[in-house]
Amino acid sequence: MTIDIPGYKAGTYVLDSSHSDVNFEVRHMMISKVRGKFLVKQATLVLPENPLDATVEATADVASVDTNDEGRDGHLRSADFFDAENFPTISFASTGVREQGDGLVVDGDLTIKDVTRAVTFSLELGGFGSDPWGNYKGGATAEATIDREEFGLNWNAALETGGVLVGKTVKITLDLQGTLQA
Repeated sequence: MTIDIPGYKAGTYVLDSSHSDVNFEVRHMMISKVRGKFLVKQATLVLPENPLDATVEATADVASVDTNDEGRDGHLRSADFFDAENFPTISFASTGVREQGDGLVVDGDLTIKDVTRAVTFSLELGGFGSDPWGNYKGGATAEATIDREEFGLNWNAALETGGVLVGKTVKITLDLQGTLQA
């Protein structure tokens, strides 16, 4: 496959944490969506000449969860959900990159708490270029949808009007920027 993105450079890119995060959204009361994010703790993307041979490893800090509601964030950090005290990170390690339709997808193992499941992220390479300080940067967005209960995130509450407080399906969006290492 030939990558057709101006400025593409093979090499190892490490996370630029000030321009990267893990976003999520889930249904609340079956009528609206709650959005939140985790800070990316570490990420490394190795881009060889053939992008289908690329690898990525990343971890997010569970205690950093932010939904713009401190009470909800505390509940998410508790044993009812992520159990941040015992499982302080969420991790992803790619197992392969492949073409799908007109784009690329990244297959890999996502670990939340003590549960690891295969997940496929659609990948959009954002571009490459030098910043004003001479650093070479690359950016990408990856999206996947998971069933939170498959990862042991089972807490919920039944609603008087029917349905549940928290939806099962969670959309994950990774917005990542990395710096090419010398």
